[in-house]
Amino acid sequence: MNAHLETSLTARQLDKPRREANKLAKRLRRNVGQAIADFNMIEDGDRIMVCLSGGKDSFGLLDILLYLREHAPIKFEVFAVNLDQKQPGFPAEVLPNYLRELGVPFHIEDQDTYSIVKRVVPEGKTTCALCSRLRRGVLYRVAGELGATKIALGHHRDDILETLFLNMFFAGKLKAMPPKLVTDDGKHIVIRPLAYCREKDLAAWAEERRFPIIPCDLCGSQPQLQRQQVKQMLQDWERRFPGRIESLFRSMQNVIPSHLADKRLYDFAVLQQTGQPNPDGDRAFDSEEFSNSAEACASAFYAS
Repeated sequence: MNAHLETSLTARQLDKPRREANKLAKRLRRNVGQAIADFNMIEDGDRIMVCLSGGKDSFGLLDILLYLREHAPIKFEVFAVNLDQKQPGFPAEVLPNYLRELGVPFHIEDQDTYSIVKRVVPEGKTTCALCSRLRRGVLYRVAGELGATKIALGHHRDDILETLFLNMFFAGKLKAMPPKLVTDDGKHIVIRPLAYCREKDLAAWAEERRFPIIPCDLCGSQPQLQRQQVKQMLQDWERRFPGRIESLFRSMQNVIPSHLADKRLYDFAVLQQTGQPNPDGDRAFDSEEFSNSAEACASAFYAS
């Protein structure tokens, strides 16, 4: 009996990683499917260009979209595009070999943007702004040439929140990365199907799936990046007050223009008393109403 019990417990322990992997896969696929549905990201007959950088996020995006392509009630195509920026030591064979094994159509675009960035940006300055502009221009051109109807990028929930704080702290704007947008030239639609996904889930999925990750030696190695500082701030908040990241992201989906200060979004100049109750009106003399968890976080914050 004891031997049988020990065997059963061992089997359950061995099976635990598989159960956890299945839960992770379901969560990621559910989050992506929900984002696609909420923002009408993919429609029947779409030809989706997945921008594959070689990082964990874009690998995860491609992997999940390939799964959904086989299980979604609509038909759409998926193909991958990688921009080889000619960074020294870049393993050019890794992505083609991986994509051929998967049977995924792909295109490798060779553009030496690395040399341009290194020539233009002074030593010690961050390279991300110029690098991203150059990369964006090339990818938009390629999307047109290859007939893509949507351009899919691998930005996740944490990226979106980091961008929100970067814009508030350094640009004086309440602006983040939208899950879906039309490009400046009006020619393309960009989608971010990972908008509801946590970075730590994508990191765990990359490990589970053993993606052949290719590190970015151009921008990822710059410790002075403001984005890295904001990321660390948010991670610290989440460690100290679990659930804060989720609450912050929900706030982006629950915007009340009348309680901000942008006169372009809300016409404060024409406000007049109506004599009628307004449930969403002024509560300046009321105490703020927060959930119990939020109150606990606030108390802990001010006590620290």
